[in-house]
Amino acid sequence: MAEPVTLLLDVPSGWSGHWAGPLSEYLPQARLLGQDDAAVEAGRIDYLITFRPRKGLLASLSNLKAVFCLGAGVDGILADPDFPRDLPLMRFVDRSLSRELAQYVVLHVLIFHRGQRYFDAAQAMNKWRQRPLLRRTEDTRIGILGMGEIGTMCAERLRDLDFPVTGWSRSRKAVSGVESFAGAGELAPFLARSDILICLLPLTSATQGILNAKTFALLPKGAFLINAARGGHLIEADLVEAIDRGHLAGATLDVFQHEPLPADSVLWNHPKITVTPHVAAITDPRAAARAISEGIGALERGEPAPYRVDIAQGY
Repeated sequence: MAEPVTLLLDVPSGWSGHWAGPLSEYLPQARLLGQDDAAVEAGRIDYLITFRPRKGLLASLSNLKAVFCLGAGVDGILADPDFPRDLPLMRFVDRSLSRELAQYVVLHVLIFHRGQRYFDAAQAMNKWRQRPLLRRTEDTRIGILGMGEIGTMCAERLRDLDFPVTGWSRSRKAVSGVESFAGAGELAPFLARSDILICLLPLTSATQGILNAKTFALLPKGAFLINAARGGHLIEADLVEAIDRGHLAGATLDVFQHEPLPADSVLWNHPKITVTPHVAAITDPRAAARAISEGIGALERGEPAPYRVDIAQGY
């Protein structure tokens, strides 16, 4: 880079230490600023690095060249009304992030498929209770909503365990051994053959609230839901109602409408819902710093940066 660039790292204060070292390593000539510097240096900041910018921050950064998101989903950034629609926004794509999320999905598919919660309950009562699988692997149909980088890796991992896997996305995808459904017209038949439904969609105006009573009614009786995408996809009251009336067998949720999940939420203690605190995949600071360095280098050379978001599509 001909001139040192100025970076603003806007993350919760307790997290900044995880990012500062790797960013300084991969961008040694850059000036790295923290939240406390933003007001004084606002006009000098070239690049913003964030998960979800603080309210009013984007409006104050008059000379910003681009924004780098530290996660795969950029809905928290696009939700800011001050985000300039012509400003380059890059999402984080890395095999390590996809791998971790795929591990999470496979883990919870197998917990449900193998009936692990039944055996957990038996152990808690000191009971030796055996039972066979309720359904063969070959007969347990898995449907994945969202076939981007992460959804594709999840589909491949589950396919290799001999589950029949289908994927649904806005456009047709070609993944070996995975049947593709595409567009609104094919959502209903996709849901009808999903015994385990996994949501990995980006959160956009088109996918907000997609996991609702109508969707659940189209799933086979006894279906199970895993949501590892965004809390905004799920109408939580509709899920609880579908489980309580016996249409759905249960759910694993890693994301919620309000985070942290309020202590009085019914989801915490529901016997058929597993709650995890948005930890399905955690961004690796070194991998993110490397990607940001490569992206800034490209932009400074006048080249397009990898993984630029299509603002109109939201991903």
